[in-house]
Amino acid sequence: MIEMSETTTIPLTKATRDLLKKHGRKGETYDQLIRRLVEVAEQLEFAERQKRILAEEEFIPLGEV
Repeated sequence: MIEMSETTTIPLTKATRDLLKKHGRKGETYDQLIRRLVEVAEQLEFAERQKRILAEEEFIPLGEV
């Protein structure tokens, strides 16, 4: 359990809060939801980096090394 001294308040517009609520799961705290969304964003960024590398870099087949 998170202690109150470890929490902070982040000002959000009601519209942003409502967007977060739409993506939340039953029983999930805002902290858990935001962490999950950050993890998804990191995975997407990784995938985009990999796609860019594959599109822009030249590769030599292992048999030719």
